[in-house]
Amino acid sequence: MPSYKMIPVVTYSQLLKALYTKNFQVYLLQFMCGYCKLFDRERIAMLWLSFRPIVFFYKPEKVEILLNNSNTIDKSNEYGFLHPWLGTGLLTSTGQRWKTHRKLLTPTFHFRILEDFVSVFNEQSAVLVNKMEGFVGKSWIDIVPHITACTLDVICETAMGVRLNAQSGGSEEYVNAIKEISEIFMYRVTKPWLWVDKIFFNCFPSGWRYRRDLNLVHGFTRKVIKEKKKSFLRKGSFSLSDEEKAKKNKKAFLERLLELHFVDDSFTEEDIRQEVDTFMFEGHDTTAMAISWALYNIGLHPEVQEKIFQELESIFGDDRDRPISADDLKEMKYLECVLKESLRLYPSVAFIAREIKENLPVGNYTIPTGSLCLILILALHQDSEQFPNPEKFDPDRFLPENAGGRHPYSYIPFSAGPRNCIGQKFALMEDKTILAHVLRKFKITSLDSTDKVHYQAGLTLKNDEPIRVSFQLRN
Repeated sequence: MPSYKMIPVVTYSQLLKALYTKNFQVYLLQFMCGYCKLFDRERIAMLWLSFRPIVFFYKPEKVEILLNNSNTIDKSNEYGFLHPWLGTGLLTSTGQRWKTHRKLLTPTFHFRILEDFVSVFNEQSAVLVNKMEGFVGKSWIDIVPHITACTLDVICETAMGVRLNAQSGGSEEYVNAIKEISEIFMYRVTKPWLWVDKIFFNCFPSGWRYRRDLNLVHGFTRKVIKEKKKSFLRKGSFSLSDEEKAKKNKKAFLERLLELHFVDDSFTEEDIRQEVDTFMFEGHDTTAMAISWALYNIGLHPEVQEKIFQELESIFGDDRDRPISADDLKEMKYLECVLKESLRLYPSVAFIAREIKENLPVGNYTIPTGSLCLILILALHQDSEQFPNPEKFDPDRFLPENAGGRHPYSYIPFSAGPRNCIGQKFALMEDKTILAHVLRKFKITSLDSTDKVHYQAGLTLKNDEPIRVSFQLRN
């Protein structure tokens, strides 16, 4: 398999310096993408990490083999570092537990349920727009914290039915804890001496903070679950009428989990907590970065921004305040192309990892048992055969007449195969709603060109420095 044959001599002092440098996560992602560039012809490459082979997948045909194989649905061992936070929820579980929970939760994301969430998207978007009116006249702001607070408010209300009010400064401890947990997770993954739980949690300040944040986040979720459970019990015994049974596949997230808990004692409150925490994380951080990178790209391309505004004007006329409906979202075809192109260049998740449990044939190669397989989505989306001039931001790539014939695994911002993102329809509806509210009111200008903006390897593709944009009210 293509690989770099030379083994560079690295001293322990050089290794420690690399691991402790402030921009290590930026360098790590640059190294991964650069290494893949060396083998752009085969678009599969191997790298040895000590005695463990790592295989990079970034060609559609090879990615399809990995993602579509029922024997390779297990996430890599590195996802185990998420267990203290997310337990064995949908993101980290494997085997029969994953299959059972996936089958259980899929009806929760039925389109008719998602339509009910649009009112929440509208309400929180309005709060965001009101905040942004205060930014008009400022030279620039970093949009990421404000978008993140908005998506956190959305997911908390839609997943658990409670208001967090993060945009108004509410629940500050919880918001900060979520942020710090994500940061410490990546810090730990890249520091081998922190991999042992007892050492990490008992001997290092980062472990102490991590434990404190986990207690806060888990405590909040458990409190909400208990309150919801009590409200069910106050209504009497939990039983379903014939009409309710007919509709039971279209219940919202926490209600469906509680229904299962009442029907099946083996599905405990702790199982509910793990799934809720998983959705809380996956449902706010990924959408926040998708919206932030989309606004950044729109701010760089005035002609694209004008086409979006013309489309929105054709839907809403001069009314800049009318709530957006599910039918309106279906009409935002060009905005969806813009969002998809932004996700191509800046996928919310830059790479995903799978563990190989048995030898896997891939073309002329056999991936041996125990290998770590990395699907580098960032490099996959830069395939010039599938996307000519791949570094150019061109939303027209996703117009129906241009997207036909493209390999189905050449574009996977929500992964693909059996373990694709269960909430991708939810995410696209939320992204479009928030973007439409903002772009109806403001003209946006991004202040930094793409060569000035760096991103880092992490749970999501985050900016290393502020994403600087300025706002101007539309006439």
